[in-house]
Amino acid sequence: MGIKDLIDFLNNLEEGNIFYKLNKVRKEAIMVEIAVPGQRWGVEFMEDGSVEIEKFISDGEFYDVNEIETIIKDFSD
Repeated sequence: MGIKDLIDFLNNLEEGNIFYKLNKVRKEAIMVEIAVPGQRWGVEFMEDGSVEIEKFISDGEFYDVNEIETIIKDFSD
């Protein structure tokens, strides 16, 4: 897949009114971050033409303010 495929994909997202933003996390890829209800998708278009997709799916749970301490404790350097 090439740049035309990326542009076509973005056009399809826009036509479907699906929120996305572009990001660059790895040197060899452009990431399309997609937000839909209950899910976040990371779709990376790699320089070699491949595409990698990672899905983050909500468990439906909501947490209170105490979870802020958890994220700081568990994920700080």
